[in-house]
Amino acid sequence: MEEQITIEGIELLSLFGVNNKKLKLIKSLFPKVKLVARGSKIKITGAKNDIAKFKQKLTLFVEVILKFGNISESEIENLVGSDDNTVKKVMQDDVLLYTNNGSAVRAKSLNQRRLVEAAKENDLVFAVGPAGTGKTYTSVALAVAALKNKKVKRIVLTRPAVEAGENLGFLPGDLKEKLDPYMQPLYDALRDMIPTEKLKEYLEKGTIEIAPLAFMRGRTLDKAFVIMDEAQNATEGQIRMFLTRMGKTAKFLVTGDVTQIDLPRKQSSGLLQAMNVLDKVKGIEIIKLDGKDVMRHKLVGKIIEAYDVIDDLREAGNHK
Repeated sequence: MEEQITIEGIELLSLFGVNNKKLKLIKSLFPKVKLVARGSKIKITGAKNDIAKFKQKLTLFVEVILKFGNISESEIENLVGSDDNTVKKVMQDDVLLYTNNGSAVRAKSLNQRRLVEAAKENDLVFAVGPAGTGKTYTSVALAVAALKNKKVKRIVLTRPAVEAGENLGFLPGDLKEKLDPYMQPLYDALRDMIPTEKLKEYLEKGTIEIAPLAFMRGRTLDKAFVIMDEAQNATEGQIRMFLTRMGKTAKFLVTGDVTQIDLPRKQSSGLLQAMNVLDKVKGIEIIKLDGKDVMRHKLVGKIIEAYDVIDDLREAGNHK
């Protein structure tokens, strides 16, 4: 049988992609139907059930675009492979908390929503993606919300002390003064969400702890929301050490950007290993964000996409 539907209310480019790249992906994901797009109209040919399944997913694609402004290729693939009820649950517009100036902090992309939902349902979550995708800010918001709602007694924020082309040893001051600038993104997020005096009190009492990864060794972190940021710069041994610090009632969230590894050449990123080793473990979820989740200047997303092309070409050359 044959049906024709009209796409309304969205920019077609956001659904079809540049040079119809997303449309080609959609066609490949629905091999049992034939799709012909002309302008805003799509002609669908196939069995009744297959057409119905396609229309159901297409409605979800449009809903995502209406809600978040765009949809990435990875999101299209995830939506096709996901249960619709689960997707609708993920898309719920929950406010995580309000900032000091009264602004609502909420997920601004489908993948950020997946991160929020994953953190609710799992005690260990990996959030991996490029700069500007909101993985650190969203993670800190989840931690602060958990503290305010008395779901945890404290927050522990950590980073591996690997310098991005700089040497901490040459910076002035004691260890804390050397590390504070490196931990600045974590402080910035906290200052947005917690009044200055309250944050100072939390830090002094240890209700919120910000420390380098080395300080986690030998500890058991319980009744806490624990975030490891910049995990791509942790070695395999450090990641393993950190993950085994988890107490019975702790929440662990690991964030990183595998395109910005600052480890010496001879050392492998523990984040990459952990994602491979733990991928199928029940109770652990890995959320992958991409350029479409970038919430910074619109050029940042384009910059990430341009570098992705170079990385793809380089990888293709290495496999020859």
